[in-house]
Amino acid sequence: MTRHQASFRQARMGDVPAICDITNAAIRDTLATFTTTERGEAEVAADIALRWAAYQVVLLEGQVVGFATYDAFRNGPGYAHTKELSIHLAGNARRQGIGRALMARLEDVAVHAGVRVLVAGISGANPEAQVFHAACGFEEVGRMPQVGFKSGQWLDLVLMQKVLLVADPDINT
Repeated sequence: MTRHQASFRQARMGDVPAICDITNAAIRDTLATFTTTERGEAEVAADIALRWAAYQVVLLEGQVVGFATYDAFRNGPGYAHTKELSIHLAGNARRQGIGRALMARLEDVAVHAGVRVLVAGISGANPEAQVFHAACGFEEVGRMPQVGFKSGQWLDLVLMQKVLLVADPDINT
């Protein structure tokens, strides 16, 4: 399968079980996230309802095989144009260009929403994600040693960011 067979759209409530499956596999089976508590369908549905336009899915043969979204980076009005992203693909959707296409779609959505910077917080135990983000134009801007703990080990957090091509926001808004 290639990205040309993939389709992209905003997440719908019917996508919640697939999004949970993808997210919970990463939580349960990898060190890609420091989170140890699996997400329930009600929690994911609430996230989709809260930031609907910023929640994108990718489908192969009609099945959700990945999602990307962004949320606040930090609190406060000074950070309003900076968002932290999350992108996850099911195993069968990796290494086909689908992730890059999904990232490009999320960036388009972000630009239209006035987002200037996307930040990715990546586990140091996930070098593939670091390579992926670099291939998408993200640059490493920081590394925080041993700030995460999961599966009996201390993990580094790698911060990567991409400045999007948007006009400067109206400082009066």
